[in-house]
Amino acid sequence: MTNTPQIPPFHLAIPVADLAKSRQFYAEVLGCKEGRSDEHWVDFNFFGHQLVIHQKTVTEISHKPIANPVDGHAVPIPHFGVVLSWNDWEKLAEDLKTKNIEFIIEPYIRFQGKVGEQATMFFLDVEGNALEFKAFKNMTQLFAK
Repeated sequence: MTNTPQIPPFHLAIPVADLAKSRQFYAEVLGCKEGRSDEHWVDFNFFGHQLVIHQKTVTEISHKPIANPVDGHAVPIPHFGVVLSWNDWEKLAEDLKTKNIEFIIEPYIRFQGKVGEQATMFFLDVEGNALEFKAFKNMTQLFAK
């Protein structure tokens, strides 16, 4: 029997201008189950974590596109996402391709053959929030130097 440590779920709240469009993206494109909701916000089960989209006006939302160089790519800052198992990452990457998601950084293997080797991909939600999904070849290297 393997003892897998229980990781507390994170909570993240993000602003969106079009609640209905964002609700559809997280439910249908990413397959997140909807939780509680109100007129101006919706909770989602974001791969075991709590993501809340809050409706705000376009003028209240500021998406300044900035990036940092990582492994020869311009990684968007800020971004959020989750670390999946290798198989789940591969399945999600294929699913997103069939849904014609436009990637900022196409799915690929980063730091190949090095400590921290990982599969990664970046894309935007319908509101321009940058998402990264990754998987580690060896999960024990999640925080390795």
